[in-house]
Amino acid sequence: MNSSVDRLATLVARCADRDGIHATAVPRLDLIRSARPTQDLHAVHEPALCIVVQGAKRVMVADHIYEYDAAKYLVVSFDLPIIGQITTADRAAPYLCIRFGIDAAVLSDLAATIPWEQAPPARGPGLFLGETTPDIVDAATRLVQLLDTPDDIPALAQLYERELLYRIIRAPGGQAVLRSVYGPGQGRQIARAIALIKKNYRAPFELARLAEEAHLQPSALHHHFKSATLMSPLQYHKRLRLQEARRLMLFEARSAAQAAFSVGYESPSQFSREYRRQFGQPPMKDIEALTGSLLATEPQEVKW
Repeated sequence: MNSSVDRLATLVARCADRDGIHATAVPRLDLIRSARPTQDLHAVHEPALCIVVQGAKRVMVADHIYEYDAAKYLVVSFDLPIIGQITTADRAAPYLCIRFGIDAAVLSDLAATIPWEQAPPARGPGLFLGETTPDIVDAATRLVQLLDTPDDIPALAQLYERELLYRIIRAPGGQAVLRSVYGPGQGRQIARAIALIKKNYRAPFELARLAEEAHLQPSALHHHFKSATLMSPLQYHKRLRLQEARRLMLFEARSAAQAAFSVGYESPSQFSREYRRQFGQPPMKDIEALTGSLLATEPQEVKW
């Protein structure tokens, strides 16, 4: 399979000729390149398929670490606060990755056409590493090749998208992790709870109200939420606040107090304590370090 991956890496490198995240004409398809390893980058990872074709990366969710390279792909089924770090990259062989956003409607429609295994709903986090098989590489290659023939994108992109998702679902373990969101069980209710937290993260956290709107008992919501995201609903709520505050300070030049109030904190001192616990440094010291690091690269908000 190495020659197939190498061919795909050549395609990606041609379309992503400088470091950064490159949106493409194919809907939901981004190409990512980095000629050097990165520091830890905090972001909320939206549902997506990530296929590394050169280099390697590490992702941490709560205290769980996932490492992957060209031999493994990553599927994220829920919006998850993650810490990502590119670990293997240099100028001669930059990190190259295909990030394809998962459309829930497309995936649900596709899943309805596939016989489900007679097995109980999958349990575990909404993040999965799977083997990058030749079929997956071939399907991804067809999708990326559309960038060379943009007139074909309207007619063929959806077909190739379905093929790629089909290969993931049919790969060992792929059906199980996607069932956790789009099949039977509590997946849909947890997805709804996550959407509600994202929408209302500036408001004080109320477990009872969240459970009611997600149609689960509070204890059941806490249990299934932690199983899916590796953190409690309250921890998830706090991570969203802190990461948005960090973004406001880094990219919109807000002060620590302004960022704290913008994301719902009433006490700047509480914000500073929780920020330091999460990111290892007080707010402004952390932002100064990040700003210095970004000066050597093209500043951009992380979405991978």
